[in-house]
Amino acid sequence: MKASFALLLPLLLPLVSGQVFHWGPCPEPVVQPNFNLQKYLGKWYEIEKLPASFERGKCIEANYSLRADGTIKVLNTEFLKGRVRSIEGTAVVQDIKEPAKLGVSFSYFTPYSPYWVLSTDYVTSAVVYSCTDVVRLFHVDFAWILGRTRTLPETTINFAKNMLASDNIDISKMILTDQQGCEKEP
Repeated sequence: MKASFALLLPLLLPLVSGQVFHWGPCPEPVVQPNFNLQKYLGKWYEIEKLPASFERGKCIEANYSLRADGTIKVLNTEFLKGRVRSIEGTAVVQDIKEPAKLGVSFSYFTPYSPYWVLSTDYVTSAVVYSCTDVVRLFHVDFAWILGRTRTLPETTINFAKNMLASDNIDISKMILTDQQGCEKEP
């Protein structure tokens, strides 16, 4: 087993380049109780995150809206290298008993990835976590602190980070998202 893993490791590392990965399976944080999807819909600005290779720009935001078929349209935008980039995806509630555990995909060819809302007050901030096990030997995780505005008070950010840390999510590599000068961008 160890020999085969040693052979696989060089092949797997490029897949997680720029990501945060840890040995062992994903943590299982508690999600928002009584999650209300309708209240969560709308625009959210990325305040801080664990590094993600698919998010390299500034002025990052996500807009969630309900489609006629009951799925959620996810429109992510960022400003990178002088232009606005956007990508559209689909989110679904995977288990009606735990509506805060969503799945999201940005391609018809990829499975849904976890998108778990750990905490939100719906009007100010939200804490979101995603984690994928890689053959249960290690996991790749993402975390986002989101706001309804481009900035949040430091106390709100600290509360979010403490929540993540208390669920055994390593926040030591969290980075601030640049939300400065965004109103001027096209």
